[in-house]
Amino acid sequence: MYNLLKIAIRNLMRYRRRTILTASLIMIGVVFVLVFMAVTGSVKSLLIGQITDSMLGHLQIHKKGYVESIDNLPLTIMLTPKAVQKIDKAIKDIPEIEAYSKRIKFGGLFSNFVETTNIRLNGVVPEMELKTVPLLPTRIIKGKKTLNRGDILIPELLSKGLKVNVGDTVVVIATNRDGSVNGKQFSVSGILESVTGPGGRDGYIHIEDAVEVLRMDQMEISEIVLRLKDFGRLQDIYESLIGTLSREKNDAGKPVFEVHTWEKLSPFYNIARMIDIMTFFIKIMLIAMVLVSIMNVMIMAVYERMREIGTISAIGTMPGKILSMFVLEGLSIGIFGAFIGDVVGCIIIYILNISHITFDFGRNTGLLLAPHVGATDILMVSVTVIIVSVAASFQPAFKASRMEPIYALRHV
Repeated sequence: MYNLLKIAIRNLMRYRRRTILTASLIMIGVVFVLVFMAVTGSVKSLLIGQITDSMLGHLQIHKKGYVESIDNLPLTIMLTPKAVQKIDKAIKDIPEIEAYSKRIKFGGLFSNFVETTNIRLNGVVPEMELKTVPLLPTRIIKGKKTLNRGDILIPELLSKGLKVNVGDTVVVIATNRDGSVNGKQFSVSGILESVTGPGGRDGYIHIEDAVEVLRMDQMEISEIVLRLKDFGRLQDIYESLIGTLSREKNDAGKPVFEVHTWEKLSPFYNIARMIDIMTFFIKIMLIAMVLVSIMNVMIMAVYERMREIGTISAIGTMPGKILSMFVLEGLSIGIFGAFIGDVVGCIIIYILNISHITFDFGRNTGLLLAPHVGATDILMVSVTVIIVSVAASFQPAFKASRMEPIYALRHV
């Protein structure tokens, strides 16, 4: 096999220009795929981070049926104190969960004593919320970064529409679970910008204020938001929580809780999927490029070396060795092109990192692009290229190995 490899490399060197052009084409394809994967992966991670770290968290736990009715923010599908205790215990049993926050979500009317409009409010424990969604303070474009009893953070849309500024007194009116109406005065402590655009209507108040506005006899929670230490373990933690919480059944024997990843709660997941699909088709283009390049080179090699093939066949070289020789030529080109492509691709990615390129997403500006490609991705692309190179060279190699010596020797 070693001698066959030496012969294969020697044959490639005989046609140096064609070999270099083919390897260069493979290299360009590998570089393009690696850089594309690194850049799109960075953009995808940044955008997911903006969504999850600003408002959604990585995972959310609700009472069964809440998410189906979430547009109405129902107060009748809430987690009771007993249910919250069970969830607390399940969370503490999973060390990979870094932080969690309890929220009371409800809709109400927002008034500046002159005009009134609707608002969606999140009653939170500020310390827990900031640990769970650490980018929340960066959304406060005016006012304090803290939230105390009697304070309210309002969306920028309401601030501009109703001409409400930091320090103004406003009133929030909400319909309670029993259908009665209650209101409470708040002081505007900050103005929030939306994560994805100017249409957000979500504000924040202290969870104790939410209990007071809704006249709850005992604190009931709409959702519990979780943040993980390692986002890459999302699916594992999700399945672990599902396994633990699914044991809790109601009187009808149905699950009490439901667990959702951010993917099920945000329409941005569709954009993330589009990025994955684009990456997949780019890989398909690379495979097609390599396939055509290698087949072209090997077919030409067979036709140009027919007399040589006839000669080695006539002196007793077995068809299997002839086939192996041509396959090894395709393998060598694939390995060489993939290796150079990996090196050049990593250099370009490094240059992009030290260039500190920034981009904007929605209302967020100056997000730093940090392209990164893992060893697994490099290995996957390289192995794919090498396998396709071998596969592309197999048909010409098979043709060469089955060639009749007399016919090959008569070829001019």
